[in-house]
Amino acid sequence: MPENAPRPLAALAALAALTVPLTACSGTSAASDENVVTVYSADGLKGENGDGWYDRVFEDFEKETGIEVEYVEGGSGEMVQRTVREKRNPQADVLVTLPPFIQQADTKGLLQKYSPKGVDQVSGADKAANGTWTAVVNNYFGFVHNKKELKRPPATWEDLLDDRYENKLQYSTPGVAGDGTAVLIKAMHDFGGEQPAMEYLKKLQANNVGPSASTGKLAPKVDKGELLVANGDVQMNYAQSKSMPNLGIWFPAREGGRPTTFALPYAAGLVTDAPHTENGRKLLDYMLSRKAQQQVSEIGGGFAARQDVEATDADAVALAELMDGVEVFEPDWDDIEKNLTSYIDAWKSATGS
Repeated sequence: MPENAPRPLAALAALAALTVPLTACSGTSAASDENVVTVYSADGLKGENGDGWYDRVFEDFEKETGIEVEYVEGGSGEMVQRTVREKRNPQADVLVTLPPFIQQADTKGLLQKYSPKGVDQVSGADKAANGTWTAVVNNYFGFVHNKKELKRPPATWEDLLDDRYENKLQYSTPGVAGDGTAVLIKAMHDFGGEQPAMEYLKKLQANNVGPSASTGKLAPKVDKGELLVANGDVQMNYAQSKSMPNLGIWFPAREGGRPTTFALPYAAGLVTDAPHTENGRKLLDYMLSRKAQQQVSEIGGGFAARQDVEATDADAVALAELMDGVEVFEPDWDDIEKNLTSYIDAWKSATGS
């Protein structure tokens, strides 16, 4: 992790999230099978070609334990909403999502207390004080652009208002996707408050293709040139760039200012009344094991959640260079806890979404 990594991740209030169809990505239905563990996860950690961090971790976990991983993927908000709907008859054992949705899950009573082995090596800011969730992969918010099509890539928020991005720019939906919600958080920070951020996003809407429940689906469109710019996050986009050579990761600045970002970790918790609680515990232990954490940068393109794991592989070096010169700010999580739902409503009003 870079030395200037932020420390916040306080509990946030629940917020309304839209519901869209989900995608089962692997495995077979085996709810009554004792040798299964079901994971509901935000997208980003599973590779497009079966070469992601999840792919390796789940395969190794299955070999070592004999427990099959049933995997269901979707946007951060929709994963929580599905778990809410199933609260009386839980189907998931482990929930993995991004802030503020992991805090939302905790607030709604969807997570039970469990301290995985190795959690003592995770920063206090990256795990719940009450022991219901912990980061498993650290990460930062960012954007991507098409390096092939854009000989003069964007550098600022203001650049994105240019006519050349009309119908060539898209960001995932705030309130549904974690990275989409992050667009609001970063814009309000960079523009100095809700009103100027919404005024900017209203202008940006002229170039925006429209809503997207999943951030992970945007990078392939950027790589192909269907889009020129989209939002994302460092871990997911760095991993995707290995098979998508036209992706360039960047962090918008205000005109005349420094590029900024903030921490957006993948956080995992054990679902309350999970059908396979013990298997869920074993998987959480495995995710935080030194072996799995050492694979985060090289395979997953992210940053280890454990502070005692220092990656020195070429990907870890490249990730550190990518973050060099980027200001990592600390969101006002108390303000977000009180007002996030109203911020999303303001965004809907400003953009006509």
